[in-house]
Amino acid sequence: MASGRRFVTELGAQANVDQVFLATHKQLRPNRNGQLYLQVELADRSGSITGRMWNASDDEYQAFDDGDYVRVEGTTQLYSGSLQLIVTAIGRVDRRGIDESEFLVLSVADIERLSAEMVTLLGTIRSKPLRDLVDEVLADTELMRAFSRSPAGVKQHHAHTGGLIDHVVNLLRLADRVAPLYPALDRDLLLVGVLFHDIGKTIELESEQGFSYTDAGQLLGHVLLGLELLEEKVQAVQSRTGLPFDHELALRIKHMIASHHGQYEYGAPKLPMTLEALALHHLDNLDARMAGVLQLMQNEAAIDGGWTQYQANLGRKFFKGRG
Repeated sequence: MASGRRFVTELGAQANVDQVFLATHKQLRPNRNGQLYLQVELADRSGSITGRMWNASDDEYQAFDDGDYVRVEGTTQLYSGSLQLIVTAIGRVDRRGIDESEFLVLSVADIERLSAEMVTLLGTIRSKPLRDLVDEVLADTELMRAFSRSPAGVKQHHAHTGGLIDHVVNLLRLADRVAPLYPALDRDLLLVGVLFHDIGKTIELESEQGFSYTDAGQLLGHVLLGLELLEEKVQAVQSRTGLPFDHELALRIKHMIASHHGQYEYGAPKLPMTLEALALHHLDNLDARMAGVLQLMQNEAAIDGGWTQYQANLGRKFFKGRG
């Protein structure tokens, strides 16, 4: 194997590649002529690139699984506005010889630091019922393990181990800074909305073998799963305290979960109709968009020119600068 790996962000067009990547989202697909090709996302800690092997066989498809480390030989090329890797050979490698720090966006220490910061920020909540609700979440060790391991998405933003807690902590930071600018906003409620808005992703997305949707994720989605988790925690608080949980307060948190995507066409069952829901939607969208575009710019850092390739899903290209 060629010595000295190049990270995804260091790959330009027409680069010869012979090195190890983390494989996810593999598919065996037919082209327009009905011939099969293998498509797979190839990732390291810097980003990911789509790999395609033309005229692939079922044996080549079965030669590795999502979540495996694979040695890949091929050549990069620009196609339809993005860099891809045309694969000539691919096969599983033994993970015991892998330096996983080259593939993990966040280290175990990073995730522990984010977990501690999340606990600290949530610890500033003054409302007793909301603190009780947060305590139920933080005391659920299985849920917290999934929370710290899960990605926040499979492709668009924070699509890496620990991506969910990374996203949530950044939103807590944003909420902490923005809330004082709007005295009518309930800061405690906004922080709880941040904690719960994507909590359903701990069930929606599996994070063991590459990142993909679970059956529950496909059938229900993280919004409905999040509403179920919230109701479960509300019931747990009532059982533990022996007191009824305020109905309107629970309704406001549920509304934040249901409306955080902001628009019907983006999968929101309801539009934001409270100050806290409106703030949560815009902060969530800001963090997701910024993370996505930052990753795009990193992925294309080695491609010449001051602009990124055109992004069809965003309807634009982005200026990287010429300095």
